[in-house]
Amino acid sequence: MTVDPDALGTTRRSLHGVAELLLAGPQHRASGTIRLRVAEGGFGTVQAPELRVAGAELVAGDRTIPLNGATCGELAAAAGIEAGAPQDLYKDGSGVGLDETLGVDAGAATHLEECFARGHEALVRLAPGAAPVLWPEHFDLGLTLDEVNYGISPGDGFLGEPYAYAGPWKPRQGAFWNAPFGAARPVRLLPGATALHDFFMEARDRAARDPARRP
Repeated sequence: MTVDPDALGTTRRSLHGVAELLLAGPQHRASGTIRLRVAEGGFGTVQAPELRVAGAELVAGDRTIPLNGATCGELAAAAGIEAGAPQDLYKDGSGVGLDETLGVDAGAATHLEECFARGHEALVRLAPGAAPVLWPEHFDLGLTLDEVNYGISPGDGFLGEPYAYAGPWKPRQGAFWNAPFGAARPVRLLPGATALHDFFMEARDRAARDPARRP
């Protein structure tokens, strides 16, 4: 799927803000966890309050509220929740303010959410029984297995498009490890959950045998 880079960047930032201010923050205040999950058509909370994003809409109970053109403050009022990021847990975040007007392109949102869904399937195949977590700090989906972080990023300052990554706690040597944190591959070059799973499997095998990077 081809998505305009500007629409992708704006939508990613907006969805990150929604994940942080409208899902993770309220959930942390009510239930003590910031963990989010891939949900049908998008992503959502794992505990109360029950909230999720599907496409370009916030779903709160029987209410479906369009994201585009609204602020997180307005969305929170419509959903009956208190907006705001989790307090004193991390330094980074979306940078989205409560009064910032969100720009959520439906096509870009669908693309990002499909990348998360395929990534979730691949991660569960990599570690059966595991529950990949969508973290609100960096808005990436991941899990840790044998001291290696595996996951899907929707794009960030390192690479401005969705990518799969593997990050050993102890950096490894070799051409496979092409990123400061380990290895990264654009999702567009890994079509389908099987190709993503193959990347994660290769990363696991290489992490087990490649030598550690010298200081």
